[in-house]
Parts: sequence; C-alpha cells; structure tokens
Amino acid sequence: MHDTATHDDSKGQYFWVWGALLVLTAIEVVLGYKQVFSPVRMLEVLLILSVIKSALIIGYFMHLKFEKALMRWLLVISVTACFIIMYFFFFPDAGRVMPPPNGVGLP
Repeated sequence: MHDTATHDDSKGQYFWVWGALLVLTAIEVVLGYKQVFSPVRMLEVLLILSVIKSALIIGYFMHLKFEKALMRWLLVISVTACFIIMYFFFFPDAGRVMPPPNGVGLP
C-alpha cells in the first residue's frame, strides 16, 4: 500500500498567501523609505515581518504544513537555536548602531 500525502488545498489558498506576501513586502518597502521608527526599532519590525513571510513561504509553498509534527518542531527548534547563537555573536557589536549619547563622532 502506498503512503502518499494528500494536499486538499485549492489554488485560491495559494493566491491568498501570495497576496499576503505581496502586502507584507509592500509594508516593508514603505517602512524602509519612510523611516517611521528609530533604526533599532526599524530593524526589529523588519525582522519580524521577514519571519512572518518566511513562515508563510515554508508552510505553504514548501508544503511543511503537511509534514508530521516532529518535523515541524525540529525546524522550529533549529531555527530558534540559530537565532540565539546569532544573538550572542552579534550582540556585543549592537552598540555601534546607535550614535553615542554625547554626540561625539557625529558629522
């Protein structure tokens, strides 16, 4: 007997996901050009939007939502571990993003 996965999604669902990705990308572009937030806050917002977009792409277009729960948890844990490692490597240099409080070194 063949053990095949059934994908009961319609094309409409993929178009909705594609539309959501377009809207999120448009929001990222507008935020990038308007500079609504401070640089650090802007980076946080853009990273959160990028994580949402990557979750949509992985879930729908790479069909991860049809995988077993163990496979999904393995991916979530490994990506979280990568973020934690990146945080510890890049956090010491995060102070260079903000200008010094006394204004020394600014043009």
